[in-house]
Amino acid sequence: MDRKFLMTAFGYAILGLVLGVYMGISQNHGQLVAHAHIMLLGFVVSFIYAVCYKLWLPTATGGLGTAQFWTHQVGTLGLSVGLYILYGGLMAPQKIGPVLGIFSITALISLILMKVMLIRANKTS
Repeated sequence: MDRKFLMTAFGYAILGLVLGVYMGISQNHGQLVAHAHIMLLGFVVSFIYAVCYKLWLPTATGGLGTAQFWTHQVGTLGLSVGLYILYGGLMAPQKIGPVLGIFSITALISLILMKVMLIRANKTS
């Protein structure tokens, strides 16, 4: 799992930096919120999860680890795309807002699952 999170973290970093470079070149910083979420939730949090798996959860390859990985990916990707749509003016806030809420909760569930796994790992060590 640590490797999966590490690879996705750097994928999000590339995506976020490409968006940042585009904003700088175009002098249009309208996607700042989407850029920040891609970099923080996509890159930074994924990287932190990779470190957690490497240091404290090296054997977490079962169902809970898989669920945690995929809820983070779905939540992060959905939120990133949704924010890009919102701040690009491609959809009205009242239409995309509930979708953003669902993806935000999905990312939160991933964080809760990580906390549960860390608590379990602490009890067994």
